[in-house]
Amino acid sequence: MKLRFVSSAALGTMLFLPASLPAQDYAVLHQVSQSAHDRAEREQTAKDHRKHTGAKIVGGSAAGGAVVGGLAGGGKGAVIGGAVGAGGGAIANKVRKDKAVKKREQSESYHSHSEHRDAPR
Repeated sequence: MKLRFVSSAALGTMLFLPASLPAQDYAVLHQVSQSAHDRAEREQTAKDHRKHTGAKIVGGSAAGGAVVGGLAGGGKGAVIGGAVGAGGGAIANKVRKDKAVKKREQSESYHSHSEHRDAPR
């Protein structure tokens, strides 16, 4: 019994330790200033508003949820499915926007470093 506990603890440590270390290294290596983050977020929000990206994602998810809910449970199921779909679409839109902002930050960070490297001295 004691050996089983020790082996499970060792296995658990080996499984979780590698996942936490790269995340810490990544955070240290890719720190972005608050102003760069704010600028990237403003640019992404402006692009999303121009193309109505959020409305398309949430609306499409709500429509899909309503169809599935309607097939499964009639009118009441359609209402519930539409609400669940809209909620899922809102979460998906938030995740997509956060990823896009991070990508803009990294791109800006890369370009600013390469400009400094290529500048004449």
